[in-house]
Amino acid sequence: MTVQNQVQLITYPDSLGGDLKTLNRVLSTYFPDIFQGGIHILPPFPSSGDRGFAPLTYLEIDPNFGTWDDVKAIGEKSDVLVDLMVNHISRQSEYFQDFLQKGRKSEYADYFITLDKIWRDGEPVQADIEKMFLRRPLPYSTFTIEETGREEKVWTTFGKTDPSEQIDLDINSPKVKQLFTDFFMHFKRHHVKIVRLDAVGYVIKKLGSSCFFVEPEIYEFLDWIKELADSLDIELLPEVHAHYSIQYKLAEHGYWIYDFILPYRILEALIDKSGESLKQYLKTRPHKQFTMLDCHDGIPVKPDLDDLLDTREARKLVDTCLERGANLSLILSDEHKAEDGFDVHQIRCSYYSVLNGDDDAYLAARALQFFTPGVPQVYYVGLLAGENDLENVKKTGEGREINRHNFTLGEIEQALEKAAVQRLLKLIRFRNEHEAFNGEFQVLDSAADEIRLSWQKDETRCTLFVDLKTNQSVIDYTDEHGAMKQYFV
Repeated sequence: MTVQNQVQLITYPDSLGGDLKTLNRVLSTYFPDIFQGGIHILPPFPSSGDRGFAPLTYLEIDPNFGTWDDVKAIGEKSDVLVDLMVNHISRQSEYFQDFLQKGRKSEYADYFITLDKIWRDGEPVQADIEKMFLRRPLPYSTFTIEETGREEKVWTTFGKTDPSEQIDLDINSPKVKQLFTDFFMHFKRHHVKIVRLDAVGYVIKKLGSSCFFVEPEIYEFLDWIKELADSLDIELLPEVHAHYSIQYKLAEHGYWIYDFILPYRILEALIDKSGESLKQYLKTRPHKQFTMLDCHDGIPVKPDLDDLLDTREARKLVDTCLERGANLSLILSDEHKAEDGFDVHQIRCSYYSVLNGDDDAYLAARALQFFTPGVPQVYYVGLLAGENDLENVKKTGEGREINRHNFTLGEIEQALEKAAVQRLLKLIRFRNEHEAFNGEFQVLDSAADEIRLSWQKDETRCTLFVDLKTNQSVIDYTDEHGAMKQYFV
């Protein structure tokens, strides 16, 4: 399986029209030639929380969204990418419910990490916990087993509730490896081509470590799951929010990685009117990456850009984003904040809104993304130049809902009339079709407030020029007859 070097869409199963059947119709009707790189369907599985990221199983699709046949139908026209939450499964899953009832006698007991697998006597040690990269105040939840009345403490990396909805899986257990094998085989049968390993950085729990991207054990797990995926002709995309050096290690191991640095660097260039940091970055980054500007979470800051940012400058940029309606996700553990206390994990916003609804700035951002080597992904809200959904944040109390608006068919049709959306669709077609993007990439010399990027394959070439003073973008390119043309983005 080779990943197509063309633009992909990221969407929830119900965000473009309400369900998977409608999504398929929307893609065929409004975007038939747009997402030739594939469709990333955010978790369509039955789930008990975190908008799909606390799945009960991968063998079924949530009936509110449709069935596996609907996914298969999309997969007949486009490469489908789905998530596998390798770190955890839902508290409501049949596996954990059986454990809650029978405790250690459950056939699924070994799926989970009871604390005696970490500390011999099963008693957590605060000094060990303080070294960990925490996503909640304590990395475990306490449950009472129905049959015995005995308390069991079970590892839970994530979750906003106590006890958590997301129960960690023990990836050292042969039973969990068999479970993953069953899931992958099911994906294969239903035309899934790419699997994103969500939260894979958290799968290793080891005393004395941060319990995040623990080496070399993480590679042993990744090598095992890659061998499984390769045998089924499925491509893997590990999702790791971490210091950029960890991403680069994954790249050295031959994995696709996410470019979690690019969204911030492009935003910074457009807001600060200086392309120097972005140009420097583009000269040194690995090319085998998936690129994005926006997603269902937010624009990554810490730890993805640790040691790349001046935190004073970052604070100014963050303040500008807040003025434009954004909200923030923050780092919890003091040890993982910057020395001066800077603690921004992600900036949550619509990318269109954070650029002040300026069409030219937004198109410049997309042009820069599409000219950056890698497979470009466009999030559905960004596709429709959607704005901050402040009402939904207020209603749900969930900051990430700012960029998770569900569009009705009427709203999709309205959005398609926006100049920004039509310009973006034209740009996506250009990125999908121009042969030069399969060639050599170069960052060309330019003034501090300008960016020039070029691609060349044999006689075909295209060059992007972005004037950061005016946000104007122009592409010079060779047409099919070899003549030079100019395209004002």
